[in-house]
Amino acid sequence: MKIATYNVNGVNGRLPVLLRWLEESAPDVVCLQELKAPQEKFPEQALLDAGYNAIWHGQKSWNGVAILAKGHTITEIGRGLAGDPEDLHSRYIEAMVNGVHIGCLYLPNGNPAPGPKFDYKLSWFRRFTEHAAKLVDSKTPVILTGDYNVMPTEMDVYKPESWVTDALFRPETRAAFAGVMGQGWTDAIRTLYPDEKIYTFWDYFRNAFARNAGLRIDHFLLNKAIAGKLTGGGVDGYVRGWEKTSDHAPVWITVK
Repeated sequence: MKIATYNVNGVNGRLPVLLRWLEESAPDVVCLQELKAPQEKFPEQALLDAGYNAIWHGQKSWNGVAILAKGHTITEIGRGLAGDPEDLHSRYIEAMVNGVHIGCLYLPNGNPAPGPKFDYKLSWFRRFTEHAAKLVDSKTPVILTGDYNVMPTEMDVYKPESWVTDALFRPETRAAFAGVMGQGWTDAIRTLYPDEKIYTFWDYFRNAFARNAGLRIDHFLLNKAIAGKLTGGGVDGYVRGWEKTSDHAPVWITVK
């Protein structure tokens, strides 16, 4: 089973890129972030024509998450995180697909930090941590994947000294991610490539992709029931080099 995550950075504007990648890569399940489309504007028919059924949680202009599946039924479990009834951002959706409990998330960026946006990031992180704690020991395989907007270590960022004050790399953010990992989750990509510089995002500015000046901010966290079934994974970095593409590349894993 091949499962991918992709911050598409506008599902309608990048639809040709998404469809091309789906045809070439043929993942079984895909989690998308930053749809930037209201619920009624999600390109469901185009994805159905490509062989993928979908559930999605849209939002006009910003945010938005979706789960796609090819040849599998998607049974939605829920959307949004508990703990803040005033939080209307479309950042989390989860479902059962082929016996795997999948959570798709788009964690807040948090910049500028410090400030209200950073406070919201940490608050959202706390709610996510509480939710993850309920799933980590489940006998059901659980995968929590998406754009975490966190570089966990210095290995995950080009020139870490330039990012020390950024919300994605501040000590509070990294500590929050470490808190989730401390529950017993497995960072799939880092497990597969323990000593390699691997990036999933390259800024549009300063020729970042050509210089490989990237960040690893898109992650797969696996609970104990599925961590031992991890067989492979990687980053489709070539997609970042396509025209009119997202600033993220698709990331994928395979599990038994």
